[in-house]
Amino acid sequence: MADLPNLNPEALPAIDSAALGNPVARTARILLLYGSLRPRSFSRLAVEEAQRILERLGADTRVFNPSGLPLPDDAEADHPKVVELRELASWCDGMVWCSPERHGAMTGIMKAQIDWIPLSLGAVRPTQGKTLAVMQVCGGSQSFNVVNQLRVLGRWMRMLTTPNQSSVPKAFLEFDEAGRMKPSAYYNRIVDVMEELMKFTVLVQGREDYLVDRYSERVESAAELSRRVNQTSI
Repeated sequence: MADLPNLNPEALPAIDSAALGNPVARTARILLLYGSLRPRSFSRLAVEEAQRILERLGADTRVFNPSGLPLPDDAEADHPKVVELRELASWCDGMVWCSPERHGAMTGIMKAQIDWIPLSLGAVRPTQGKTLAVMQVCGGSQSFNVVNQLRVLGRWMRMLTTPNQSSVPKAFLEFDEAGRMKPSAYYNRIVDVMEELMKFTVLVQGREDYLVDRYSERVESAAELSRRVNQTSI
């Protein structure tokens, strides 16, 4: 089990899938994305803390390293890093997005990752109906610009975004020399967000198709079926 010196294990029980009305839910798969390539990237360190917490809660996790990912439209979709990212997006049940705030917005590295994940891959929609938790780290005072932007993108990607979120101000003060987050209310908030993400993910598992089944698409499908039947009968 991951080393979690800041965590009170008695206060963080395992997620009870039966209590959420979905006792057959399998191990939740969570993909974590971060938005900086600096050697001491605080968004990466925050994601690594989130990963440890998620694994404590029973998740199967993967962290995508964006180093080497080309800019959108500057390479073909068969680029190895693009293929890796898209396969992970299809593999997971939910995601964590964490970006630094740069010039009042998420970084280009963060946005490029999201832009490479399409709304559809053939008949598969790799993000629709999946869960999402959003986080940001700040170089100065606390801000919510990035998490608000990430929420907009999550809705656009048809993801179910958790109500809670994390914003860590003056992140350079919140991590020790080993890269571990110090005990604080900000650390506890990340625990809150990851616990909420896991609950939402377990709640949704196996029900995604029903939750995103839309009237407008059913009407469109019925019209297309009628058109084909009429063409066949002519």
